[in-house]
Amino acid sequence: MNCCNARGCDQFFSPRFARRMARRYRKRGLDKTARRMVEFLEQRGIEGATVLEIGGGIGAIQIELLKRGATNAVNLELSSSYDEVAAALLRQTGLDGRAERRLHDIAAERDNVEPADLVVLHRVVCCYPDYERLLEAAADHARRIVVFSYPPSNAISRRAVAAQNLIFRLLRKEFRTFAHPPSAMLSVLNDRGLRVTFSHHGFVWQVAGLER
Repeated sequence: MNCCNARGCDQFFSPRFARRMARRYRKRGLDKTARRMVEFLEQRGIEGATVLEIGGGIGAIQIELLKRGATNAVNLELSSSYDEVAAALLRQTGLDGRAERRLHDIAAERDNVEPADLVVLHRVVCCYPDYERLLEAAADHARRIVVFSYPPSNAISRRAVAAQNLIFRLLRKEFRTFAHPPSAMLSVLNDRGLRVTFSHHGFVWQVAGLER
């Protein structure tokens, strides 16, 4: 049974979508933004670290971190659509004994999730309405580092989000996207004792890495 409100994630992030992401990863590896996040973590030290990824999809970032020396990874999802593809990728890379996948909304229920050295959120905050609760939970479970990607909050991104959500509404889909204010998101993490040590400002995706 699904333990959390997927808010339309099962419809939007379908098994077909998961298979497409897996094919892309097998062919091209990580996308540019994910590579920047992994490179930042590698520079800060991955060897022996534990990983918690919130909304990790097919688990590509977890696989790359495990390959680089992380001991184990836990992935929390709102949708079960990725599970079959993610399990196949782990088996193919020989890492299936070092990664766990769970259906769990950490923003709604913070208990029963162990802290980790590294907490990762790639293209997640833009899919979650309450960024404060989500990032507070992420920070509270991070022993060392939080790294996350997010769209810029400018006129172009706001128009894009509005257009997407209009389409979802017309199609009677529950799923929505969001362009939360970056400064407010960083303030949430600052208030939890994390400070920015890495930032990248891309046109479509930005990345912030924060450390204790």
